[in-house]
Amino acid sequence: MIRYLFSSLALLLMLCAVSCGGSTKSTAPASATQEQAVQLPRFDADSAYSFVQAQVNFGPRVPNSNEHRACGDYLENKLKSYGAEVVSQQVELVAYDGTKLQARNIVGQFQPQKNKRVMLCAHWDSRPWADSDPDASKHRTPILGANDGASGVGVLLEIARLLAAAPTEVGIDIIFFDAEDYGTHNADDDPARESMDHSWALGSQYWSRRPHKSGYNARYGILLDLVGAPGSTFYQEGISMAYAGSVVEKIWDVAHKIGHAKYFVKENGGYVTDDHYYVNEFMGLPCVDIINYDKNSENGFGKYHHTVKDDIDWIDRETLKAVGETVVAVIYNEK
Repeated sequence: MIRYLFSSLALLLMLCAVSCGGSTKSTAPASATQEQAVQLPRFDADSAYSFVQAQVNFGPRVPNSNEHRACGDYLENKLKSYGAEVVSQQVELVAYDGTKLQARNIVGQFQPQKNKRVMLCAHWDSRPWADSDPDASKHRTPILGANDGASGVGVLLEIARLLAAAPTEVGIDIIFFDAEDYGTHNADDDPARESMDHSWALGSQYWSRRPHKSGYNARYGILLDLVGAPGSTFYQEGISMAYAGSVVEKIWDVAHKIGHAKYFVKENGGYVTDDHYYVNEFMGLPCVDIINYDKNSENGFGKYHHTVKDDIDWIDRETLKAVGETVVAVIYNEK
């Protein structure tokens, strides 16, 4: 994904479209739930970490590679093992450079018979190039993507494990989007092009126009991206606030009440082109991006982002726990 700032006019137009545009498929809850009203299952950070490690062990998960196919099979099988009904959305997507990508969106449906639903998502592919690496010789080297991709998937697999033993009152859909990170290489970046670069998040663009189920609806969605680095801080991202502000407030309130205020910062975190934008814009489904924002790094994502250093050493169990416990508290209190 790419962090960017809207111009004042563009932001005004987007907010107008959100507030004045056509109907949406779902309405976000207006107030926070009582997160202590139910007994929450224990989110196991060691288990989540092991799921991140398992993905990294396959190597870079770049579309069209054997490693990508093997990891996709692993993810499908893990969701099935936890009782999910799995839909594999296999599709050919065309990257910005014309490369045809054999992509796969993986959907795990828990209690699919229930009409009241919440969608959780992350991208499972990894960046095909370390184009932000300080070593220019590595700018065409695929990355492991332990934080950028695998961390969000690891948290969601642990939540899937919990759902198998302790179902929520609402149905849950866990979606692993593909081809999120096949966006424009830095060397091919054209500063004159439009600020919104649609070469990213190809899998979610496809799903948001052609969901796995006709007429799919959910109360809201939560996207996890870059949720494993030590000392991560999750600010309130601007697109999330524009489309799903009440959901953002609920999530951050829950995080503070259960002791994770140092991770979930109630301040503006800029705007990010990520999978949630297309879920919001194309589907009208309010979707929030929980994503690390590092104020001290040049790119906003951290010094190892899109470099060969994005490996398992860049994953911290305490960060995984803070994110996982927060999402668990939110979804288990949906009625």
